[in-house]
Amino acid sequence: MEGTNEELEVKVRTALAKALSVSLDDITPETEFGDLPQWDSMGHMEVMMVLEDKFGVEVNADTIGELASIPAICKYILGK
Repeated sequence: MEGTNEELEVKVRTALAKALSVSLDDITPETEFGDLPQWDSMGHMEVMMVLEDKFGVEVNADTIGELASIPAICKYILGK
């Protein structure tokens, strides 16, 4: 299962890099909302749309605020 988690983390980091138009090197496993200038409230909406598209998860008003870090996003996707 550990390998699967690492693979998911890389996929999430890659999706965030794409959504925020930054290098994958800028997204660490610990990156959180606000760590990058691009991950502001507008950037967060772009991240949510990319997550929905790439991972087929539904992000609603209840969960959008919870998905503010790489670990939280991975945990949410694994729970779906």
